[in-house]
Amino acid sequence: MKTIALLGECMIELNGQPFGDMRQTYGGDSLNTATYLARVAPPDAVRVHYLTALGDDPLSRGMKARWQADGIDTRHVLTDPARQPGLYLIQLDATGERTFLYWRNQSAARYLLQHPGWPQVDAALAGFDAIYLSGISLAILPPADRERLIDRLAACAAQGVQIHFDGNYRPALWQSRDETRAAYARLLPHVHLALMTDDDERALWDDADADATIARLQAAGVAKIVVKCGADGALYAAGGERIAVKGETVARVVDTTSAGDAFNAGYLARYLQGAEPEACCRAGNRLAATVIQHKGAIIPAEYCRLEG
Repeated sequence: MKTIALLGECMIELNGQPFGDMRQTYGGDSLNTATYLARVAPPDAVRVHYLTALGDDPLSRGMKARWQADGIDTRHVLTDPARQPGLYLIQLDATGERTFLYWRNQSAARYLLQHPGWPQVDAALAGFDAIYLSGISLAILPPADRERLIDRLAACAAQGVQIHFDGNYRPALWQSRDETRAAYARLLPHVHLALMTDDDERALWDDADADATIARLQAAGVAKIVVKCGADGALYAAGGERIAVKGETVARVVDTTSAGDAFNAGYLARYLQGAEPEACCRAGNRLAATVIQHKGAIIPAEYCRLEG
């Protein structure tokens, strides 16, 4: 069995129109991926852990119980009685594209590395087969904690743990592009698998296209690279190998909130079982195509399937 720890933040989600109908649920890029991965990967083949901090309030307890029901191992979810989860609001336009408003500066997850229980979590990191995080996982941390985490991930990588990274660049969470670039540049030499989004890489690095992104990441030392290109599918690269996998046809897009997160889950579900890159990309495309036909970051479990 493979074990993977996904590190990040889950927040309360409000989805809808301001001063109109609002749906309350929860989400967060790393948690979305953890949820979908736990749902679609065979539990006897992949063990999914989530690493974060929550409050000691009814919403926090309710979220944790739901994660457990989805098959996520929550033994490393810390409780901070002095803080609560963050909050975000999603507003959708007519095409299903979304804009976000966040309230997260004092969230429990932001101060994860300052929690008294963090040393026990830290000690467990080297025991996983893989650790997954995103640019948002880095962005929410105070700068000194971010540096500590990158140092710890570098040490884990040196011990054989695969680091999986989704850049997921969100400009509003960073002081500047230079700050983001510096943090990513510190982490990337220790990343084994990068799951990047074409638009994000253009915005952060001014990459001309996916080929430029691949060349830059390979120069940084990343072994395996996936560039997600929305409806056009995904491009995989490792060494001199390139594989382009077309996207799935979707008749009606409802909500793209967690398309990339779902792709990552589908990809990892196959990857952690030793599948070939093309099969991994197909699984990612398939799960993302399913998720964007429903509203919200985390869709009902009965729709989450990876056939073939």
